Amino acid sequence: MMQLQNPVLRGFNPDPSFLRVGDDYYLATSTFEWFPGVALYHSRDLVNWRMLGHGLTRKSQLDMTGIPDSGGIWAPALSMHDGVYYLVYTIVRNRVGAFRDVHNYLVTAPEITGPWSEPIFLNSSGFDPSLFHDDDGRKWVVNVQWNHRPDRSRFAGIVLQEYSPTERRLIGPMFNIFRKVPLIEGPNIYKANDFYYLMLAEGGTDWNHGISMARSRSICGPYDIDPQPLVLTSRKSPGVALQKAGHGELIQTQSGRWYLAHLCSRPLYPYRRCPLGRETAIQEVIWSTDHWLRLKSGGTDPQNQCDVPEEINPHPWPTEPDCDDFNSPQLSPHWQSLRQPTAPDWISTTERPGFLRLRGRESPHSLFQQSLLAQRVQSFNVTVQCVLEFEPEHYSQCAGLIIYYDSRHHYYLRVTHDEKLGKVVGIVQTDAGVYLEHSQCQIAISDWSRVFLKAIIRDETLEFHASDDGRIWHAFPVICDFTKLSADYAGGFTGAFAGLCVQDLRGTRIKADFDSFQMQNH
Repeated sequence: MMQLQNPVLRGFNPDPSFLRVGDDYYLATSTFEWFPGVALYHSRDLVNWRMLGHGLTRKSQLDMTGIPDSGGIWAPALSMHDGVYYLVYTIVRNRVGAFRDVHNYLVTAPEITGPWSEPIFLNSSGFDPSLFHDDDGRKWVVNVQWNHRPDRSRFAGIVLQEYSPTERRLIGPMFNIFRKVPLIEGPNIYKANDFYYLMLAEGGTDWNHGISMARSRSICGPYDIDPQPLVLTSRKSPGVALQKAGHGELIQTQSGRWYLAHLCSRPLYPYRRCPLGRETAIQEVIWSTDHWLRLKSGGTDPQNQCDVPEEINPHPWPTEPDCDDFNSPQLSPHWQSLRQPTAPDWISTTERPGFLRLRGRESPHSLFQQSLLAQRVQSFNVTVQCVLEFEPEHYSQCAGLIIYYDSRHHYYLRVTHDEKLGKVVGIVQTDAGVYLEHSQCQIAISDWSRVFLKAIIRDETLEFHASDDGRIWHAFPVICDFTKLSADYAGGFTGAFAGLCVQDLRGTRIKADFDSFQMQNH
């Protein structure tokens, strides 16, 4: 029997929304401040997954200019009804302190690949919305309600309101259908066994995370709590590989079997940090004799492997190259920028054919206009390389290879200009917002026409190298702590990325040309 290996989506891929349409399976995951928004994945066998692209590709759908780190897109919900695909999502503009400035929207498409419509505003009462299509044709939006008042539970219940496709808005009264202390979020409604089931993410998205259930004969409640406190969790099992398990969605296969996609994290020990971020795993689930959802494997621990129905045939996808030589005018969907879409005023693959040309804008600390492209780090053993042609004239101009968590936590092997040494290459870092230059290991490279840059990640360590020919490498005598690029150290909700960037703090938009980018998982 074929088995899937968890996580099925490695690297930063949290809050999975799970959908089956015929023989096709889809996963949508949160992207936070990374643009385009909402990553979309496709499988025919639950084992092999490929990235299709993204649901939100235009600024009119997703304007994140200035949003904070780990703001932006939270917990998208993907569904399909009567031949129309629906995508519901939250834009978080503030997540610190008492208030949550959030706005929920809906877009639709005739195909999973789009084109996705302009957004329809739903509400701003909270986050994690999802859309339920009932048997009678009515549609309902359910989301967390937020309470900013002191001495109150911030999570003020799960609210439900009807959505009118003809009026393109929510209509009728808002019902608060479920409350539970201290923390529930990520609501999804399912109908099975003559019940409406409410699936919830519980306990926060950290080490105490889990999935709980409630059910009712009426969509508006009242909902009875599952006598088993959690369907899935790793909170009491520090030895399992998949930690922080929770926040999931259900699908039913063609043969009637049920599967649960959920988020998880893989820690590095003894540091107990998860720099790859929250990933996506799949478990088979069953209904108990009293009609409650349970893991088929028994207990509540997430499993590393899961059986796939025998009637599903293997369907691998063509192997994707680990090197991008930028010979195509179209960028791979694995590339993402920060907060804003790519635009000709700062990025081009055609001005110099065979190269990615980036023009310098703001600093790596900026929440507005960074010239940065990056891809998810998906393994604890990775080698990243790029080839750069760049002639800085001032110390305010930099370009190179960045290993990035957020604007306050990253490591950067950059080429810049020094008044005494001329063109130089060296390591700079930002740790908890504090900028540091490792000037003791900076080297002069004025005679290098091309600069080969390399980052080597081996579990908790990150080392940088530079070369003028890609054969003989200079190793920088600085061992960086890769585990700091994690929510466990830095806070937030994302994961480590590796990417290319350029800055020009004088505003002249100097160009940097990248001949290739390679990320090898070992």
